[in-house]
Amino acid sequence: MTETKIYVGLNDRTTLEQRFETEKYVKILKEVCKSYHTAFSFSVSQGGYFHENGEYTQENTLVLSLVDADPVIIEEISKDLCAFFHQESVMVTEAPVSMRFVKETL
Repeated sequence: MTETKIYVGLNDRTTLEQRFETEKYVKILKEVCKSYHTAFSFSVSQGGYFHENGEYTQENTLVLSLVDADPVIIEEISKDLCAFFHQESVMVTEAPVSMRFVKETL
C-alpha cells in the first residue's frame, strides 16, 4: 500500500498572506475529499519554503493523508486544492506503508 500526503499552503500565491481563517480552508478540504468519495485524514501544520523567485515564506499548511488511493483521484484532488486555495503549487509525497486495523470489544 501507498500513503500519499498532499501539502497545501494557505498563503495566497499573489498576496503571500493567508486570506481566510484556517477553519474555512479545512471545510473546503473536507468537502473536496467527500466529493471524491475518498477516505482521508489531515493535520494543520506550519512550514516555510522558497518561492521560485527566491523569496522565503512561512505559512500554515494543511497536510492531507490518503492511503491506497487511486492515483487519478490523487491528481484531481491535488489540482482542485491548488486552484481553490490559489496556490503556486502543492507538494505531493508518496511512501510505502503497511496498515492493519485493531479491534477490541469489552
